[in-house]
Amino acid sequence: MILNIILGILVCVGLIYLMEKYIPLKFNPTISIFLWVVILFLGYNLYKSIIGPVEFNKIKRVRYVKVIENLKDIRISELAHQEIEGKFSGNFDSLVQFIDTAKFAITQRRDTSYADVERNRAFGLDAQKGGYYIEEIIVDTLRFASVKDSLFGDSERYKTMMYIPDIDNKEIEEGAKFELKAGKFEKNDVFYSVFEASVAKRLILSDQDTDLIYQEEQLVSVDGINGPTVRVGTMKDIDTGGNWPKLYDSPKQ
Repeated sequence: MILNIILGILVCVGLIYLMEKYIPLKFNPTISIFLWVVILFLGYNLYKSIIGPVEFNKIKRVRYVKVIENLKDIRISELAHQEIEGKFSGNFDSLVQFIDTAKFAITQRRDTSYADVERNRAFGLDAQKGGYYIEEIIVDTLRFASVKDSLFGDSERYKTMMYIPDIDNKEIEEGAKFELKAGKFEKNDVFYSVFEASVAKRLILSDQDTDLIYQEEQLVSVDGINGPTVRVGTMKDIDTGGNWPKLYDSPKQ
C-alpha cells in the first residue's frame, strides 16, 4: 500500500513537470491545482499508513495492560476456588461470593516417627536397638484465614474484575464482561478441571482501523499476544497461564 501511494505521488509530480513544459499556459493553473490536491491527499494517506500502525501499537499496549490486570485477578481467584472447592468456577457471581465467604486452613507439616511394635515383635527386635520405626508426616491445622484478605487485602477490586476496564473506547458498552467458562479436559484418560476467561481483541480495539485489527487477530509473535483474544486459562489444555508475553508481567507495566 505504501509503495502504491509513493508511486502515485511520483506520477503526479511527473505530470506537473510535463504539463509545465508541454501544456499551454492557460490550462496550467486548473490542472496544476488538481494535481497538487491529489498529491496532498496521497501524502496524507502515506503519513497515515506509516504513523497509523505506530499509534495503533501504542493504544493496544495501554489497553492490553489494563485488561490483563483484571485477568490476573480472575486467575488468582480461580486458583483459590480450585484449591478449596476442587474445581474452577464458570460463573462470576459465584466466584465473587466464594471470595467474600471462603476460608482456607493455615497448616503446619512436621515429621514424626515411632516404633513399629508389631513388626519388631514378629522379628524379635528391640526398637531401641536397631528395630523398625514408622515414619509419618503430620499436618496440624493452626487456624483459618479469609480468602479475600489473603488475595486482595483491603481492596474491593475483585468485585469488578469481571468487567472490561475503562480503556478509553466509547464503543464498548458500560458493564461489558469477560467471557468465563469452566469444565473438564480429558488427558490420558484422566479428567482435569479447567477454566478460561477471555475478551476479543476486536472488542478491545473496536474504535481502531479495521485492517490493523485484522492483522492483530492474525498475530503470531513471541513478543505479542497471539490469536483473536486476550485470555487466561484455556478449555483446550491443562494451563492456567495467560496468552500474553512476559513483558506484560513486568512491574513497570
